[in-house]
Amino acid sequence: MTVKDAIAKLARFNPSRLFRLWRGSLSARLLFLTALFVFIAEIFVFMPSIAKFRLDWLTERLEAAQLAALAVETAPDQTVSEQIAQQLLAYAEVEAITLLEDDARILILSMGTPPSPPVMVDLKTFRPVAAVVDAGATFFAPKGQLLRVAGAPSLGGGMGIEIVVPSSALKRDMLAYSRNIFFLSLIISVFTATLVFFSLRRNFVTPMVRLMENMVSFQNNPEDSRKVMRPSGRDDEIGMAETVLAEMQTELRSALNRKERLAALGAGVAKINHDLRNVLASAQLVSDRLSKSEDPRVQKLAPRLVKALGRAVTLCQDTLQYGKAEETELNPASFSLRELVNETLDAVDRGEDGIALVNAAPDDLAIVADREQLFRILLNISRNAAQAIAANDAKDRRGQIRINAALSGSDALIDISDTGPGLPPKAQDHLFEPFKGSARPGGSGLGLAIAAELARAHGGAVSLLSTGPEGTVFRIRLPQEG
Repeated sequence: MTVKDAIAKLARFNPSRLFRLWRGSLSARLLFLTALFVFIAEIFVFMPSIAKFRLDWLTERLEAAQLAALAVETAPDQTVSEQIAQQLLAYAEVEAITLLEDDARILILSMGTPPSPPVMVDLKTFRPVAAVVDAGATFFAPKGQLLRVAGAPSLGGGMGIEIVVPSSALKRDMLAYSRNIFFLSLIISVFTATLVFFSLRRNFVTPMVRLMENMVSFQNNPEDSRKVMRPSGRDDEIGMAETVLAEMQTELRSALNRKERLAALGAGVAKINHDLRNVLASAQLVSDRLSKSEDPRVQKLAPRLVKALGRAVTLCQDTLQYGKAEETELNPASFSLRELVNETLDAVDRGEDGIALVNAAPDDLAIVADREQLFRILLNISRNAAQAIAANDAKDRRGQIRINAALSGSDALIDISDTGPGLPPKAQDHLFEPFKGSARPGGSGLGLAIAAELARAHGGAVSLLSTGPEGTVFRIRLPQEG
């Protein structure tokens, strides 16, 4: 390939292809960076190397000049013809040779008076940093510059020796040396980068690609047990990552299988609940008729039967409502909280003992929320409180449910307190979990679970502030900004 063809090919090169390869391939990036770093390291090696080359070149010129001076001194009358003088100077590759003896300067050979004063270079005083700087300056020396080099004669014959050499000759040889070093460094960097590349690719990149492909494959079909990562048994960090990924995928598959089974079970339970609710509705009609009977035994047992059927119907309704698992759609608006609390308390069953319902919400408090969903939250918690008070064996005090509210910063805080017996420890451990957090026999535990879910949909939360023999306090927090 000619230089012209190479330039034409370089002109047709599309840098975007290299950029896409850089961004899309970790291996290509690794290869390029390795070669670059090795080449940079070679540059730091090159600078003292070229400085030493310059020093050796000048020292060789001094030695060759001294040999030429000795040849002149051994000649008869210490003189040579013009032709021999030119040959000696050409051999030494210098333009003038001067010997220093007892503070006297003796010009041995010379091509004539230089057109401009030479630049002084003293090899007797060597400083590493200055040598590197001087070597770099040689590459930018002006055309026709001469160097006057002073040094100690290595073959004896005087106190010192000075030569005048053209910097162009030094520059020419330094450039040739630099080209050789450049191509050698390029070969070393590419060779080293290739070795490092294949080593890192085998030990790091290929296992990482294997991890990535496994994650993508598992994501596409997590139910397939063949997609679970099989650790290679390595003891390093990649081996640990493979083991952790395999454990995580196994646990995820188990969770997905459990959810799938629960979904199927939930669908079956929903159908059973639907049919059971119809059966219980018919039984409830019969129980209502029995409650009107004048038979004393029927009058005694009918209230229990009515309550049992009522609880069964409520359980079926709550289970069906929770089993729908529909995403809650909110329609927030500003409204008076006190009016909503009145509607909630009106919907609460006071029981046989007439539970006192207290609305302590401020008259001027308006909040922003979904009115219907907040009604469900308040009703679920208040109904649970009423049922807890009704089930309390201590009849020495009248039960009370109190709803209070206030603004705190950017949140609306609604407290619902009751004078019930408090929550047992078992119920506290699973307070907001469905079918687990009920504090009374026969309860579903769905009331608080649904209330907490609706509050989270608002960006808020339902929390238990206190519970004990004196009663229980729940707090609803609803953000009013953002």
